[in-house]
Amino acid sequence: LKLAANHFGCIPANPALMKTAMSAWLLFAVLASATASRMQVTPVEKVLQALGEMKAKAEASMAKEQKVYAEYAEWADDRTKELGFEIKTGESNIEELLAFIEKSDNKVAQLGNAIAELEADIARLTADKKDATAVREKEHAEYVKVSTDYSESVDALERAIQIMTAQAYDRPQAEMLLQQMAKTTPGMTRVLAAFLQERERQDGAPTVAAYDFQSGGIIDLLEGLLKKFKGELADVEEEESNEAHYYDLEMIHLTDTITKSTSDSEEKSVLKSKTAAASAKAKGDLADTRKQLADDKALKAEVEATFAAKSSTYEENQKVRKQELEALGKAIEIISDSSVAGSYKEHINLAQMAKVSLLQTESSKRRFASRKAAVELLQQRARKLSSKTLSSLLDKIAESPFAKVIGMIEDLIARLKAEAAAEAAHKIWCDEQLKANKLKRNKKTTKVNELSAAIAELNEQIKEMGQKIETLVVEQADLAKAMEEATAVRDKEKAANLDTIADAKAGSSAVKAAIAVLEEFYSKQAAFVQQVPEMQAYKGLQGSPKGVTGMLEVILTDFERLAAETTANEDQAAQEYSEFMSEATASKKVKHDSEVKLRLEKDQAEFKVSQTQKDLDANQLELDKANEYFEYLKPACLEVHVSYEERAAKRKEEIAALNEAWEILDQKSG
Repeated sequence: LKLAANHFGCIPANPALMKTAMSAWLLFAVLASATASRMQVTPVEKVLQALGEMKAKAEASMAKEQKVYAEYAEWADDRTKELGFEIKTGESNIEELLAFIEKSDNKVAQLGNAIAELEADIARLTADKKDATAVREKEHAEYVKVSTDYSESVDALERAIQIMTAQAYDRPQAEMLLQQMAKTTPGMTRVLAAFLQERERQDGAPTVAAYDFQSGGIIDLLEGLLKKFKGELADVEEEESNEAHYYDLEMIHLTDTITKSTSDSEEKSVLKSKTAAASAKAKGDLADTRKQLADDKALKAEVEATFAAKSSTYEENQKVRKQELEALGKAIEIISDSSVAGSYKEHINLAQMAKVSLLQTESSKRRFASRKAAVELLQQRARKLSSKTLSSLLDKIAESPFAKVIGMIEDLIARLKAEAAAEAAHKIWCDEQLKANKLKRNKKTTKVNELSAAIAELNEQIKEMGQKIETLVVEQADLAKAMEEATAVRDKEKAANLDTIADAKAGSSAVKAAIAVLEEFYSKQAAFVQQVPEMQAYKGLQGSPKGVTGMLEVILTDFERLAAETTANEDQAAQEYSEFMSEATASKKVKHDSEVKLRLEKDQAEFKVSQTQKDLDANQLELDKANEYFEYLKPACLEVHVSYEERAAKRKEEIAALNEAWEILDQKSG
């Protein structure tokens, strides 16, 4: 056969094909050595039958391998496409995350610069406000001093004019009166200085009588000074009013600007914190995405490399199988040729007919004995293993000629070995897929549980923070209301106290003035009488001043006590109000700061919930896919009635039984 094949060029110089051809030749030799069960079948025909069965088996094996490879190629293609899609998605997500992180970090830096500028502006404006307040307080203190001086001078002038109008004074008497009033009356010193200055200016004027001087001279001089002082006092008050107005406008502007800058700074701080938190979350997502991308790329490379290796093996196997089929076909063609089959039948088969007929009886006995032994062995193993395969073979053996029995056993052995190899490969594939699927399902289940627990915890924290914020808002509103009510009460109380103090001071001043006028008048009259004892003049009601003065002093004491008590009450009430407002303001600020902090934390928690929910949805989707793939694997890899180990052991015993039966038949047929 080998010489014929080489002669026609049908078998390449391939070791695998040479081995296949040698196996075919050995099979031909074994079958040719067995006596045909019927005299009509020649050894050449048995060779052709064996070659045909080998070709059919090779074609079936080739078709089966093509089917298995097609299924594997489809799975590898689907998995590669899926991983490719996941890789593209991961790369796209990484680009988006990098862009988002860069944008967020730039925004955080910009917000930080803006906040720093606002804080610098707030510090500068606060310093300007403090400086302006200090200048205003200094100006107001100077105004109080000057206006008090002018007011006292105007009051002193009015009293002096009143006294001189009631009694005619000559110039010396007027100067003496002014000098005495300068000692006891506030503001009279300025009046006396102005009076003396005016007197020096008028020293060149002729002397006039006391009455004329009183009527036209000194009174006019004092009234002129009074008008001058009143004008200067009005100028001072107008200047103070303008300065206070300008100060109020400046304070309103500075306060509004500081408030607006503070509000902008707080808003930018909140936005900066949110943006920084989002950037940190994106950086964490970026690290996870990069890791997942690397894993996907590694798995895709592994799948592609495995597929390439298996494809190469498959292509080589297919090439060998194709060459084997070509060799078998060519061998069948050669043996079927009349030059081989006809010549053998004509020259060799007829010469052996006589020998065959002589040995037929003995050979039949040996074949019967071997068949019986083989059948008994197979029956025993079929019962022991409960093997349908061996039982089916027994049925076929009973109906088949002896020559076919060996071929049937060999075919069955080959089929069982092929099934064992295919099942072993399938088990390896199932184990790999089930292991990878289990790891992924466990990993994603753990991740889903962790993310779900994190979301539940964050939602609980958000709920608690919302309740705390509502409580703080209510408490701040209550404090604001209490402060407003306290301010209204304090303003009303202060106004009443200031009115009382002002009335008491005015009454006290009036009583003091009345006492001074009376004491001065009566003391002057007494002095004049002593200077001119021979002159009889009216001295006034010299007997009653002590009683009136005493009553006025009692009234003065009452006014002073009222002013002192009201001032003390006002100071105490103002102190209590100031303490309450300080405590309330500090408490309100603490609550406001806590509210702002809680709102920031709540916003960050809500943002974190949204991002975590996205992660949960993505992991849940992957878990669903893994569970779906597990359901796909179940029928092929898990839902079996007998374990792989049991099936492999049973098949091994079946092959061993068949090998024993084959050896029995082979020995007996020899």
